[in-house]
Amino acid sequence: MSDKLEHFVSPDPFNPQEVEELSAEQERFYMASQWRMMWWRLKRHKIAVAAGAVLAVLYLSIFITEFIAPYDLLNRHTDHIFAPPQQIHLFSDNGFEGPFVYGLDYKLNLETLRRDYTPNPNRIQKLRFFCSGDKYEFWNLFEADLHLICPADGGTFFFLGTDRLGRDIWSRMIYGARISLTVGMVGIAISFLLGLTIGGAAGYFGGWVDNVAQRTIEILRSIPELPLWMGLSAAMPEDWSAITVFFGLTIILGLVDWPGLARAVRSKLLALREEDFCTAAALMGAPPKRIIARHLLPNFMSHLIASATLSIPSMILAETALSFLGLGLRPPVTSWGVLLVEAQNFQAVAVYPWLLFPAIPVIVTVLAFNFFGDGLRDAADPYK
Repeated sequence: MSDKLEHFVSPDPFNPQEVEELSAEQERFYMASQWRMMWWRLKRHKIAVAAGAVLAVLYLSIFITEFIAPYDLLNRHTDHIFAPPQQIHLFSDNGFEGPFVYGLDYKLNLETLRRDYTPNPNRIQKLRFFCSGDKYEFWNLFEADLHLICPADGGTFFFLGTDRLGRDIWSRMIYGARISLTVGMVGIAISFLLGLTIGGAAGYFGGWVDNVAQRTIEILRSIPELPLWMGLSAAMPEDWSAITVFFGLTIILGLVDWPGLARAVRSKLLALREEDFCTAAALMGAPPKRIIARHLLPNFMSHLIASATLSIPSMILAETALSFLGLGLRPPVTSWGVLLVEAQNFQAVAVYPWLLFPAIPVIVTVLAFNFFGDGLRDAADPYK
């Protein structure tokens, strides 16, 4: 006969407050909305949270571009053409100096016919913060000259060097972020408008509407994207203004990107339209527009948001590629793709490698969007 198992009873006194707190926590979990549970799951994805913070900083910076950039967009330093990056120092031979750079001396190399720059340790140029510098029109509202960081009086501060016209690459990269990041947001808005409208109609109504939408999507997806981008971009008149070219390019990117989203929306609505809540709304007299907008689309809105974060990087890369090929944005508009046009000359890149620095924010932004999109997609998945 087996021994009886001992019955253990906790000697700790019963605390009803702990039970109530546990019950409240369970109730908070079970009564939470879809968006709140999505936020809780996203917070556990540390890489996605870090990527989201990077994107937040990038997009917030476009509102204060003029304040962050040390120099004006078109400011030229003819005495410092193709100047190398100036390293920031804190200590000199005399001890702690605070943030400063060494002034640059140059001489013309008669053998290579280029300027050879050397830092002069006797010329310590302390950096200034929250200082007066180049004047600018802040959002065309008022004139200002306040900058986050400025070079010393009579000195220079080329954090990432200068280009062939003596323009500061760091400042131009900051200005270029405003255009490159905005292209993705405007393009995805156009893509979502077309994708949700066409895909929603095809998925809900079916029949000939679905057939026409599907055949149109198949035709567009059968055309290689890069030649299509190049053909549509080349069709834009050369006499268009910079702002017209910008909106033309965003419309092109939006028109090319919507088929994938429309197909995903169609397949989802085909399944959801057979649900009881959709049938009940139709029996109560709700029109198809209201059923799609108020009952069907919100059921997978989290998936659409995740899809948007994964589609924006492709549009940024498309703008960069088209501008690099000379078919996208053109000067005086400044974007990361326009800045990379300087890197088309491989001989110049071999001698002045800092001309490739505008590729860094493109890589960082695309990786941040991909990491954030992956985390958001996992958080939006109700089965995880």
